[in-house]
Amino acid sequence: MDIKGLDYNTQREKLIMPEYGREIQKMIAYACELPTKEERLKCAQAIIRQMETRNPLLKDNTNYEQTLWDHLYLMSHRELDIDWPYDISGADKILSKPQPMKLPKERVKLRHYGRLVEELFEKLKTMPAGEERDALTFYTANQMKRDLATWGHGSMDDERVANDLAHFTDGIIQLDLNNFRFEKLTSTDEGKNKKKKK
Repeated sequence: MDIKGLDYNTQREKLIMPEYGREIQKMIAYACELPTKEERLKCAQAIIRQMETRNPLLKDNTNYEQTLWDHLYLMSHRELDIDWPYDISGADKILSKPQPMKLPKERVKLRHYGRLVEELFEKLKTMPAGEERDALTFYTANQMKRDLATWGHGSMDDERVANDLAHFTDGIIQLDLNNFRFEKLTSTDEGKNKKKKK
């Protein structure tokens, strides 16, 4: 829809750094058109002061002035011809996107427990009996119960945890539910479970 006299953001030039707003972008475009380097530099310094007020959180950084000049350089489409008071050679890194993370190739077999708990099962299978294995068993069983509270659709009873722990460690770890005490679930774990039921 095109209504005469109305100026829509979708019809305007896309902002390079929206956090500074369209007015700063217009000021920078104006500065690029000034005839002499001295005028352009003076205008750029005034723009930097305005940028500082628009993005005050930058002042928490140690090299915030360098960052502001880098932003100015990028917002000018790299066209502002001045004697830069800071080295702007690394400015392009600001807009570069990180490489996507590589996902593990193996599938997670027990999605409600996750890969880390699967690794704990494998570790428990190879550990010799003793205090260290007992401590790891305690942490693993409690993590399993939390995972069931979150992802197990309400099924988080102690017996299921004991059965799963025995099954996935090939019977090596057997929980004695008469003596084993689980940690109490926090209200956030229980809240997640209630939301899932609704």
